[in-house]
Amino acid sequence: MLIKDIGEQGLLTILQKFCPAEIVGDDCAVMATNPNQSLAVTTDMLVDGVHFSDRTTGPYGAGWRAAAANLSDLAAMGARPLGVTVALAVRADTAVLWVEEFYRGMTACLQEYHTPIVGGDVVRSPVVTVAITAFGEVECDRTISRSNGRSGWAIVATGVHGASRAGLELLLNPEFGQNLEKGDRASLILAHQRPKPRLDVLPVVWEILDSEGVLIAGMDSSDGLADAIIQIC
Repeated sequence: MLIKDIGEQGLLTILQKFCPAEIVGDDCAVMATNPNQSLAVTTDMLVDGVHFSDRTTGPYGAGWRAAAANLSDLAAMGARPLGVTVALAVRADTAVLWVEEFYRGMTACLQEYHTPIVGGDVVRSPVVTVAITAFGEVECDRTISRSNGRSGWAIVATGVHGASRAGLELLLNPEFGQNLEKGDRASLILAHQRPKPRLDVLPVVWEILDSEGVLIAGMDSSDGLADAIIQIC
């Protein structure tokens, strides 16, 4: 049996047996540090030609997207970001300017949410690859989990689903969406190149969670709203 036979989800199912069942399965691993608070940790990996490309997004935008993906996972768990570490694998012929611009993009996104880069690693590789680990803190009674979802609950989504994918299509195919207004076109492209992690909605979510008897299930929905609903329910 090969990886191509089972796909990403099949591989994840196999790997999860090596992890504590009560920790894996959400957007972040959440581990209690004291009776009232937990540490949330998430890792995302991006590979050149798979998750980003200079054809559609320059190094600054790729760096922004990499940071935003990790912050979005923290937001999905209700966690406030504390910091990130960045592991970077680059080809020997990679321009130093490309790396600097990538880090400028990451830093610009992270600074909007007062989150520092606190360490990492650099190695040489035939393919540019970036792995970011982000960590944050969340009160135990404010943790958002996928497993809490129940049939019949109301579905609430933040942001506009499909905007990033539409922006990517506009970048790949200039003929696509010719009837769009210039402002709408720019907005969709911006959604792809500068996505916004929804940390801004956490105060509202916390207020709901603080209400007696209220339960919430949630997850990052960057892979699509339908996929998120299936995983929650």
